[in-house]
Amino acid sequence: MAFDLEHHSVVTNGIRLQVVQCGPAAGPLVILLHGFPEFWYGWRHQIQALAAAGYRVWAPDQRGYNLSDKPPRVADYRMEQLGADILGLLDAAGVGKATLVGHDWGAAVTWWLAAHHPARLHGVAILNVPHPAVLGRALRRAPRQLLRSWYIFFFQLPWLPEKLFWRRQFRFGRGALRGTSRPGTFTTDDLHRYTEAWAQPGAPTAMLNWYRAAFRQPSGVGEAGRIQVPVRMLWGRHDSFLEPVLAQLSIDLCDQGELTYFNQATHWLHQEEPEKVNRLLLEFLRAVSPPVAP
Repeated sequence: MAFDLEHHSVVTNGIRLQVVQCGPAAGPLVILLHGFPEFWYGWRHQIQALAAAGYRVWAPDQRGYNLSDKPPRVADYRMEQLGADILGLLDAAGVGKATLVGHDWGAAVTWWLAAHHPARLHGVAILNVPHPAVLGRALRRAPRQLLRSWYIFFFQLPWLPEKLFWRRQFRFGRGALRGTSRPGTFTTDDLHRYTEAWAQPGAPTAMLNWYRAAFRQPSGVGEAGRIQVPVRMLWGRHDSFLEPVLAQLSIDLCDQGELTYFNQATHWLHQEEPEKVNRLLLEFLRAVSPPVAP
C-alpha cells in the first residue's frame, strides 16, 4: 500500500521545521534524520517502505536546511539545540517515545539523544557516523582520520566556504555527492532537487554552521558515554570520510548493539543499497517497536 507524502510545517523548540510525513497515523513513530548536505529527500528510498510496513514516518528538514528555519547565530546550531528540535517533534506528534534513524549529522544528533534522553527512544539506527567519543579520539590520535576530515577545518573559515559552495551553480556540492558515491547513485534530477534546497536563502551558511558550532563547543558533541537503548548500526566500508574501524569501536560502547558492514557501499549506503538497508531497518524496527495489526 502506497501512502501520500504529506508536507507539514511543525513548530518545535521555538522554530519551524518542514517535515515530510507518511504512513498510517496510528503507526509507531519513526523519525529519519538526514545529514550534510542533504534534506528530507535523502530518505526517498526509505520513507514509503517503512510506511508500507505500518510505521508513521517523519522526515524533517533539520534546522538550517531547505525549507526549515535558519537561525542566524552559530550558537543556534549547538548539539543541545539540534537535539531539542527532535524532542519537540515527538511532543508535536503526541508520543512519548519514537525510534530514530540517523545518517551523517543526523546520526550525530541520534547518538546525542540516545545518550542524553534514552527514555524517549525505543531504539536508534545509525548509518555511517561513529559514537561521538570514538570520533573525538580518532580526530586527536589517528592521522589517517584527521586527513579524511580536512573539510571540517576548512568549514571554520568565514565566508570562503559559502563562496566555494555557491560557485558555478553549487558545483562543489554536486561534486561532493557524486565524487564520494557509487556511479549512478545521484541522478541529474536528484542533484537538481539538492541545488534547489541549497539555493534557499541563508541555507549554505546555516548548513555550515553545524560544523562551526561543533568545532567551537566540541564537548557538546562529544559528551556521550555508553548507550543503553538498542542500537542497529549500518556502515558502508568505502566511506570517503570515515575509517571503517570506527564502526566497531562505536558498537563496543553500546549495551545492545549490532553492526552490519556493507562491503561495496560508501557513505551513502541507504541510497546505494536501499533494499538491503530497508530490510535491516525493518527487522530492527519490528524488534523494538512493532506496528499494531490493523
